[in-house]
Amino acid sequence: GAERSTLMSYFSKNQIQALKPKITFSTLRDLQCPVLQSNDLQGKPEESCSTEELFEWLGAVLNQVSLDNKSSSFLSTYCCPEPNTVVEKAFLCTITGFIIPEKIIQLLEQLCCYFGEPKLAHWLTLTVHGFADSPVSWRESEHGFHKGGENLYNFVIFRNLDYWLHMAVGAHDDCPP
Repeated sequence: GAERSTLMSYFSKNQIQALKPKITFSTLRDLQCPVLQSNDLQGKPEESCSTEELFEWLGAVLNQVSLDNKSSSFLSTYCCPEPNTVVEKAFLCTITGFIIPEKIIQLLEQLCCYFGEPKLAHWLTLTVHGFADSPVSWRESEHGFHKGGENLYNFVIFRNLDYWLHMAVGAHDDCPP
């Protein structure tokens, strides 16, 4: 009754609207990428990288950290794990906003089109971040912000449609089994 009309007048006065997600595209050229084997989570020396090495590399790429290990860099001396390969062009798409699970499934399905002919992609990733200060995390637990507010999962999908799933949450949060 009264609460609802008060809320409605507040929203209309302040012109709060549902915002469309913001989409940005970029092309990364000559990107050093880890060599991955879908059936080898731990990686093998001189053959493939592990899931942990990939996850660390992905964080560097998404944050636009240089991968060339220059001693003059004040930000990072990180370099791409071995073995790696140089990819002439990699596409990075970032969608910012409130995105429902059904849309994430649609995105995954559309991304898998990159495995069609001609087979350009060996693997691709989709990372979904929750807001660092989100009130909830996995299951029905409150989200403990504490230090970093980690709250994300990442799919790595391979050409044969095998996939890896990374999950990252804060130390005080529940994580699905």
